[in-house]
Amino acid sequence: MTTVLETCRIPPAPGAAAELSLPLSYLDVTWIHFTPIRRLIFYAHPFSQFEFLNTTIPHLKQSLSLTLKHYLPVAGNLLYPSDTAQKPAIRYVAGDSVPLTIAVSTNDFDHLTANHPRDADQFYDYIPLMPPTTTDGDERRVVPVFALQATLFPSSIVGFVKAWAEINRLGGRSEYVSIENRENRPIFDRGLINDPCGWDQLNWEVMREIPFTPPPSCDPVPTDRVRAAFTLNRTDLEKLKKTGPVQISSFVAATAFVWSCLAKSGRGESDVAEYFSFVIDVRRRADPPVPASYFGNCLSYAMARVERGRLAGEEGFAAAAEEIGRVMRERVNRKEEVLRCMQNWRESYEEMKGIRAVGVSGSPKFDLGAADFGWGEARKVEVLSIDRESSMSLSKSRGEGGGLEVGLSLEKKRMEAFAAIFAQGL
Repeated sequence: MTTVLETCRIPPAPGAAAELSLPLSYLDVTWIHFTPIRRLIFYAHPFSQFEFLNTTIPHLKQSLSLTLKHYLPVAGNLLYPSDTAQKPAIRYVAGDSVPLTIAVSTNDFDHLTANHPRDADQFYDYIPLMPPTTTDGDERRVVPVFALQATLFPSSIVGFVKAWAEINRLGGRSEYVSIENRENRPIFDRGLINDPCGWDQLNWEVMREIPFTPPPSCDPVPTDRVRAAFTLNRTDLEKLKKTGPVQISSFVAATAFVWSCLAKSGRGESDVAEYFSFVIDVRRRADPPVPASYFGNCLSYAMARVERGRLAGEEGFAAAAEEIGRVMRERVNRKEEVLRCMQNWRESYEEMKGIRAVGVSGSPKFDLGAADFGWGEARKVEVLSIDRESSMSLSKSRGEGGGLEVGLSLEKKRMEAFAAIFAQGL
């Protein structure tokens, strides 16, 4: 049972700018119609309820406020115009704030953070409600972009979270916090996204034709699903790399193996194409490169395609690894190609409707579990967004040097089949 103790709103600390308007680049606009990302980060720290409410929560509120001073868009709202001749933007004005929910739960922390299959519905107790969408005087939809919940278990946007963790760990002593150094501050300048081909306008011409549906305040629970995590340690990954058709990375080895196991655990006609889609961080690959501290989407995407008969067959892993590796070489490693796919993403998206496709959420490069609020690294990171999609989550394995953890949300019988195939394949 989970009980909400308090709901409040946290504004940026005094001294923040009075207003900030952040236009959306063509790399931002693409994601407006996708499912919102919902993550849970579990920390194992033996708080008493008194300490949690009287020490930990006040520190979290203070450090959150100090962090928001540097990340004003997080406290702002998405403005989506009714007249789509205009483009959407994120706007912060003085008085905007982030909703924070404080709760306590009697559920079993160790069970929730285990790897074995667990009922997916129970995790939604720890997801905060998003404030409702409103309309302003210019008839623009005003959509909140962020909400937080802190939950105590008494029985037991990466740069932002890490900055918040650091400020909280150091007790708000800003003179020791790395974000106070200019080179570590978030950069909001959209001029850093080079657009020599006019993709910004071309992309918006496509996106404006899609009806805008604000995300609901809360998600319906994903009944009949279980969540489980599967670890590939360094030895497993090296073994998979050696059995691959060509030299491949840990990312390719892990995703190809899981993709092929998913195909084997499901049903379908052998001549039907299966797709695997993944996003690409293009900051270093852009021309010119975009700074690591740029605040905004700087992602492209790629898709691999294999016929189900091959993918679910004896050589399924090799087929998957070969195709994902080919896409990586042809698109990801060539600067002139890495953003070209944004020109025809809509056509590719339409082609994939109604077909079998698997995606991947998260990346070991962006390790939210490493954010230390003063309680050490996280015990577990859960990506609830995959409950709505045919996707896997991918992150660094906690306590496994060089290992990866794959999260899945499937119907119970299919999860059992997948687990058996996964274990046999190693």
